[in-house]
Amino acid sequence: MEARAKLFGHSIHQMLIPFPFGLLATAVIFDIIRLASGTPKFSEVAYWMIAAGVISGLLAAPFGTADWTKIPSGTRAKRVGAMHGIGNVVLVVLFAGSWLLRSGDPTTPGTLAYVLSFAGFLLALVTGWLGGELVDRLGVGVDSGAHVDAPSSLSGRPATAEVTASRSARA
Repeated sequence: MEARAKLFGHSIHQMLIPFPFGLLATAVIFDIIRLASGTPKFSEVAYWMIAAGVISGLLAAPFGTADWTKIPSGTRAKRVGAMHGIGNVVLVVLFAGSWLLRSGDPTTPGTLAYVLSFAGFLLALVTGWLGGELVDRLGVGVDSGAHVDAPSSLSGRPATAEVTASRSARA
C-alpha cells in the first residue's frame, strides 16, 4: 500500500520520522551523560534536543495520519497504525512535559523531567518497532510494484513496468 503523502516518489512521513526519533533518543543520551558526569551543560544540550525533537515530531505526525487514513478498515495494519500513532502522540507529550519542566533552568532538570524523557524513550522503542512492522511486515507506505530492480522514483516510470522486462531479460 503506497503512502498518501509523497515527495519525489517517497513517503514524507518515512522521510521525517528519523529526526524526532534521533533527536529525542540523543536527548536521553545527553541526560545519561549528565547524570553520570554531573556536568550541567549536557542537560542544556538535552533541553534543546528535546525542543527540536518535539517540533519535528509534530511536523511528521500529520503525514503519518494522512497515510493511516488510507489503510483499509478492519485490517491488522489499521490497528497497528493506530497503536503506532497514539503511542507517538503520547511520547511527544511526555517529552514536551519534560521540556517544559526544564524551561526554568535547562541545566538542572528535576527528577520528573528525567522520568518523562526516559519513559518517552522507552515508548519510542515500542512505537518505532510498530512503525517497522507497518512498513516491513505489512507493506504500508511501500510502492505496490517495489522490487530490487525498480527504476528510480525520480524517473517517472512505475516500478511495476520494469518487473517483467527486467526479469525476462535475465532469464
